[in-house]
Amino acid sequence: MITPRFSCDQTEEHVNVKIYCPAIRAADVDIHVDDTLLTVHINPYFLRLNFPHPVSEDEESSARYDAGSGFLYVTLNKQVKGQEFKDLDLLSKLLAPRPTPAQTPGIEVLSAEETDAQKVDDGVDALSAQAERLTLEQDEFLRAAENDWQYPQTVPEPLETLDIKAEKPYGFLDMHSGYMKHVSLTENEVNELGPDAETMSPKMRREKRIAHEDSKWDEEHYMADYADDGYIQELLHWRPPYTSEAPVDFTEDEKLEMLGLPRREYLATQQQTDGLYVTLITILFSYAYEARTTQMDSTPESAWTICSLTPAFSALDPPPYAPGPPLSPDNLVSALIPSYRRSLCLPLFRSFRLADTCRADVATLLTRGKRAVLRCLLAMKRILDHHEVYYVYSKLWLNDFCVWVQGYASDALLSDLGTRLAALSVPKADLGWDLEALEQAARAALNGEYASDSDDESDDDTAAPGQL
Repeated sequence: MITPRFSCDQTEEHVNVKIYCPAIRAADVDIHVDDTLLTVHINPYFLRLNFPHPVSEDEESSARYDAGSGFLYVTLNKQVKGQEFKDLDLLSKLLAPRPTPAQTPGIEVLSAEETDAQKVDDGVDALSAQAERLTLEQDEFLRAAENDWQYPQTVPEPLETLDIKAEKPYGFLDMHSGYMKHVSLTENEVNELGPDAETMSPKMRREKRIAHEDSKWDEEHYMADYADDGYIQELLHWRPPYTSEAPVDFTEDEKLEMLGLPRREYLATQQQTDGLYVTLITILFSYAYEARTTQMDSTPESAWTICSLTPAFSALDPPPYAPGPPLSPDNLVSALIPSYRRSLCLPLFRSFRLADTCRADVATLLTRGKRAVLRCLLAMKRILDHHEVYYVYSKLWLNDFCVWVQGYASDALLSDLGTRLAALSVPKADLGWDLEALEQAARAALNGEYASDSDDESDDDTAAPGQL
């Protein structure tokens, strides 16, 4: 079945659905309404929408097909007049299935005969088990009983988690594996884990990422960009359009992209959900850097830049990076440190002020809510989907994030995160490289150069009159 293009709007009393299904017979359209669920079926199209509040199909409802334009117009009556149906423009959220009800463990009631028989069996099994547990340690225990029960006791060591799977999961909520099996056969330049990406533990991935960042750190490159920052100053003064206050109205292309997203239900714990918010910050940081350095005119290097600056992509190492609640102030700073480090050791423009400006961009973007965030995620997805290798990171992260932001992210929490992110300060000393000393050396070199140039000019000025 084909999911048709559609859009929704509302009035005080009705919900209007506009469905594009050309070349059909209106008499064959099957429309069914069940509480919050609308189902429209006409070969080869099938559409199922789950609204936030109940609707009804009654005398005030209607369905009209315009054969000239190919659109089917369905008008449904709101059961509660004047009730606001939020997020009707978030198409993936409407396409999501109904939430699965919480499952309760079943209880099996046994008959009296079964219970008695079970007691006999349990008694035999218990005696057998006790006989098997007679070991040398028990003999020692019995000997200790003769000495006032002074049996030696020790605190048991915790057992290590037994993991017999060779492949380690990764990606959104650790839902994926197997995508990196043949990574050695592709020109994946952002992969920092090598051919062992499938089998590395999270701890090994983090160690590999940090080692890679340290190996790519170049003091001279950083000092050169600090000393000669004319072009970087232009980037700093450029204002991205996604930080404006204009309302977000999705284009037809963006709506089509939303229709192509997977339809999934995410059952995440609170800890996992908080981790997704922090991971989202690091992904948006990479987008902010790419957008600023290209002024939103993407280049063939844009996909590489986005993937290289995102630890969750290139090293399969998402935050949180510190113990404690993922959304605590310390963890927010620790989540940004790898993004800052990577922006200072991997791409062309390496400036701490540029990294700080990207953090401010992300803060402003978050305060605008999930629609602005979704638009940026779709833009990133568009860049990666057109790359012959890096499209894999759309499948591992961006597809699910686009769906999750629409149906599960909170505008209030995103706004609060943006406010907190704007007030954060990432200390240079926490990055692990002595940036303060390098900047001081760069300033001293500049001052010395200027002084030398001034001396040369003074010599020329004093020599000139004698030569006349």
